[in-house]
Amino acid sequence: MLDILCLGPQWRGSNAGGLFRALLRQGCRIDIVDEFYEIPLCAKSIIPRVLSRIARQSFIKEYNNRILEHAKVFDPQIVFVYKGAFVLPSTLFELRKRNYLLANFYPDVSFHNHGSLLQKTLPLYDLTFTTKTFGRHDMQEQLGITQSVFIPHGFDPEIHRPMEDTTSTFSCDVSFIGTWSPKKERYLKGVIDALPGVDLNIWGSQWEQSNLPSKHLKYTTVVGDLYSLAINSSKINLSLLLERVRGASSGDLITSRTFHIPGAGGFMLHERTSEVKRYFTEGEEMDCFQDEEELVEQIQKYLAHSDKREIIAKKGHERALKEHSLDHRAKEILKIISERI
Repeated sequence: MLDILCLGPQWRGSNAGGLFRALLRQGCRIDIVDEFYEIPLCAKSIIPRVLSRIARQSFIKEYNNRILEHAKVFDPQIVFVYKGAFVLPSTLFELRKRNYLLANFYPDVSFHNHGSLLQKTLPLYDLTFTTKTFGRHDMQEQLGITQSVFIPHGFDPEIHRPMEDTTSTFSCDVSFIGTWSPKKERYLKGVIDALPGVDLNIWGSQWEQSNLPSKHLKYTTVVGDLYSLAINSSKINLSLLLERVRGASSGDLITSRTFHIPGAGGFMLHERTSEVKRYFTEGEEMDCFQDEEELVEQIQKYLAHSDKREIIAKKGHERALKEHSLDHRAKEILKIISERI
């Protein structure tokens, strides 16, 4: 039995919280220090946002003090950090003095877009997991990190599961759930222009800066059970990938949605990449598109053939259950960590 101090958010539906609970199900004892308890990150109105920024450094200091307090009481073998944008170098140095193995699970495309600490702290971990195949190259080239391992995202069986929508809130032909980016807007505009009658829902943050018709924009995020409801209530779930950003050698090739959608039992239409086809068979367990034109064609095809859509969704769900839950990822992570301690 391993004792693991987990650092990261654990709100219902967070990828970090899902992975922490998966470690627990593998027989570990865990303690969690949740940055969201210490650092206000979700303020929307102007006054709370300003106050949060003014006091940000004090909040970060309190969070790091809490980490050291928990480590002293729990005395774990491993400190497992999910991203760790607010973990200070001094905290990692102090934890290292106590002979804990320091592991980081880094889930994002770039480590340059989440504050300045990550470039200083990521090289301090004994082991870094990345959900991007190109992440290992980027970390070695830019930060000199040689101890990194690729582990893809997975779905959380407690959250991403089939469920029936008893309301009309989420029901639609096509949905995209995710944060705005120029590339995603371009693809969705292509769908709206070519299929003006399509019932399209767009959930997520930052879409207020887009030029898409407001009738399609929900202007809010959906997490936890609402996220799974939205997936199950969409005939077609789009998996649009983030384009290349500053500090990354590539854009996304797979993402968390790659596993969340089939994990929840939804039909997935995914950008075609070589990587997605390692995990699901195109045309059998999900389907793909290469560009805006093919995306429109695939939407038309699958809206017209609900029977084929349902068969593919069922097979995708079965494959996800067999190979791609966070329990599978936790088991792999623990095997690698166990070889290091």
